[in-house]
Amino acid sequence: MHRSLTVAIALTLACAPLCVAVANPQKGTQVSEVTTQLPRDVRPTHYEISVTPHAGKLTFDGRVEVTIDVLQATDRIVLNAVGLRFSEAHVHSTRNKRAYPDPEVGVDESAQTATFSFPQALEAGSYRLIMEYTGIIGTQANGLFAIDYVTKAGKKRALYTQFENSDARKFIPSWDEPDHKATFDLTATIPDAQMAVSNMPVKHREDLGEGMSRVTFATSPKMSTYLLFFALGDFDRATATADGVEFGVITQQGLVSQAQFALDSSQAVLREYNDYFGVPYPLPKLDNIASPGSSQFFGAMENWGAIFTFERGLLIDPAFSTDADKQRIFGTAAHEIAHQWFGDLVTMQWWDDLWLNEGFASWMAGRTTQKLHPEWKSQLGAVGSREYAMSADAIASTHPVVQKIETVEQASQAFDAITYSKGAAVINMLENYVGADVWRDGVRRYIKAHAYANSRSDDLWREIEAAAGKPITAIAHDFTLQPGVPLISLEEAVCDNGQTTIKLSQGEFTKDRPDKTPLRWRVPVIARTLGGEPARALIEGGGGTMHLQGCGAVLLNAGQSGYYRTRYAPGDFAALRDGFASLAPIDQLGIMGNTAELGMTGQQSAADILDLIKATPLDADAKVWDRVAESLQRLDLLYRGDVARQQKFRSFAIGTLRPALKKYGWQAKDAESEPEAILRANLISSLADLGDSEVIAEARRRYAARETEPQAMPRALYKTILNIVASHADVAAWNQLHAAAKMEKGAMMKDRLYLMLASAKDKALAQRALDMALTDEPGATNSAAMIRSVAEEHPDLAFDFAMAHRENVEPLIDTTSSSRYYPRLAGNSLDPAMVGKLKDYADKYVAASSRRATQTAIDNIEYRIHIRAQRLPAIDAWLKKQEG
Repeated sequence: MHRSLTVAIALTLACAPLCVAVANPQKGTQVSEVTTQLPRDVRPTHYEISVTPHAGKLTFDGRVEVTIDVLQATDRIVLNAVGLRFSEAHVHSTRNKRAYPDPEVGVDESAQTATFSFPQALEAGSYRLIMEYTGIIGTQANGLFAIDYVTKAGKKRALYTQFENSDARKFIPSWDEPDHKATFDLTATIPDAQMAVSNMPVKHREDLGEGMSRVTFATSPKMSTYLLFFALGDFDRATATADGVEFGVITQQGLVSQAQFALDSSQAVLREYNDYFGVPYPLPKLDNIASPGSSQFFGAMENWGAIFTFERGLLIDPAFSTDADKQRIFGTAAHEIAHQWFGDLVTMQWWDDLWLNEGFASWMAGRTTQKLHPEWKSQLGAVGSREYAMSADAIASTHPVVQKIETVEQASQAFDAITYSKGAAVINMLENYVGADVWRDGVRRYIKAHAYANSRSDDLWREIEAAAGKPITAIAHDFTLQPGVPLISLEEAVCDNGQTTIKLSQGEFTKDRPDKTPLRWRVPVIARTLGGEPARALIEGGGGTMHLQGCGAVLLNAGQSGYYRTRYAPGDFAALRDGFASLAPIDQLGIMGNTAELGMTGQQSAADILDLIKATPLDADAKVWDRVAESLQRLDLLYRGDVARQQKFRSFAIGTLRPALKKYGWQAKDAESEPEAILRANLISSLADLGDSEVIAEARRRYAARETEPQAMPRALYKTILNIVASHADVAAWNQLHAAAKMEKGAMMKDRLYLMLASAKDKALAQRALDMALTDEPGATNSAAMIRSVAEEHPDLAFDFAMAHRENVEPLIDTTSSSRYYPRLAGNSLDPAMVGKLKDYADKYVAASSRRATQTAIDNIEYRIHIRAQRLPAIDAWLKKQEG
């Protein structure tokens, strides 16, 4: 699943009456039990599903025949079901067709289970459990849901499914846990004029008369319930064939021309993965389904053979899509297609090991993007992803990569920066440690050993070790079974006869626990002197010594493959600062990240990051300047509400970024790279956010001239200019954008315009956007995103509004997002009172076992309040010194 870094809260969750651990038959040093929320005396092997959606009424009729193995005699069958009403249930033996008395059906909505009780026990053997039922079509992206959207032909409604992590139970009564794999036959009764899509190709279509047809799909491979997919609507499909696989991109009618890049990208990625994994993609087709709307939980989902992606992550609109959009589309495709092996063919046994799906797919997407599109320099972007993970991993509410999951809500909360970004960063470090070819060989062994089955993290480590011929599991355990970020400090550097000997110590980097007893890791460290060749060592037991070629400034984590922070004494840092312009871009990014984070924790001067920014040459890599702009904006946010001090800081920040914008200008230049084109837009956005009156005025001028001056709003800056106009809007401009949103007939731009209305810096206009979010106007899946957009600029206003109108807001949120949604609204707050508000919210609405998201928001708010008081004076002093 691809997160866009966006769950009704279940106060009694699926684990409530039944949450047990069963023995894991696969031995290893990792925890040898797997959590389950269902009895283990019955195992499904095949589902035959028939569904008839009633889109207009938002209901559906279902019938399923499940072939089951009863492993030991039992008088009841317990499976998962939510929001389903059963009309019939029957059981018969598959061996002799003997029918048994119909069971009594008991539904426990709080436990998300249905229990079928029999008057006498079923003996061990094979049976068919037949159920007829009705269900609900939702308006948020969970279970079977509807998306309403506008077109030039009028309003349309399409249906889609989203089952990860635990929502297949809203579509079919099932054993809705990842290690209950089975095969699936799906049949749907649909309107003649519409297209139905599932994991497998259509096997048969039968005309039923009266405008209806029955569509039967081919039998799926053995897979987990959360990977099943169904969609229905007025669709078009673009197709291509490569490596024996039929590729498709399915869109709303009239938009297939926008799908070509995604179609081409999918073919290139699949060819690369067929080679890398050593196991060819096993399904006959691979569709990617584009949906209007949005989710607060995800942006794309890896259903086997039928990837679901919201339109903004899949389609290229020639009017406004940018190079950054194109790169995101490729990255999303690379991530989701990696899941077809890591997640679909081989699935984690339980949500504890979700990172095996998401961390690996994130790493694989970055690796593949770098290989197929080196001009995009995705390896530099990976540094930012690692920084994001280390920031989250350094607060008290962090968790290990392999985490203990016991409830549905905890599983939903597991889709976070630790799972995705830390998982990817750790894989990158371990691949670098054993070598790329060895790592690939181990991955191939792992895929072949566990195809169509389930696995745990230790199964991967075992195969990597076998391929490498050296131990790796201990290192992997250090970084995946315990939380936190190692801190490697340069204690001493002595040069003698052209060789530098360095002494390193190991601690732990934490943002909010300065007195914490540090954990210990076995850390693969790469270091070099500036101008020297890299040296490698495994630092363990609290420290170690390395010998480096040459003399001069020492750089730790050279090449930035390690998941750890680095600390230098003031003199050593000064040497790196003085040589900053000569460093490779990837090391410039790493040093900037470390300097900013250590400065905020008081382990070096908070102003050191400004020294590095000042040392950044104008011709530095575009992604380095992206980091400069981002760093300045982050510091600016800490001054929010303190106008006089903020204006002094902004004067420096604007003065720093203006020369870069002057270099790149507002118009594209011949032969410029895509990262440079993206930087142009980012510089313009950053300067506007920093209050640069010249940039804001130019954006407004171009917007006003858009109909008379063809080049006023070039495609690459179309959204950037609109964003600036919206965020700095007065009443007249806001009303004009509102009118444009209501008139817009393209779903993707219409969704974006409503989000832009919610970005207004003017508090009264932000309130108007909040009020609008509770109406039907923006669209059911856009309203929650509008409130989130308001929260970026006005966190306290948005949180207070959402809590005051919680009964109206709750139906607008994906059920998988609810317990995280409200804390994220508060995330940018600098008001100490918000801590109490969040605690009150959690006490009233969130189960005690599911409060990590709330605690994370509290930790970050308290940390920012602390650094605002303790670190900004050093920034102020640095700025004053520049004036002198």
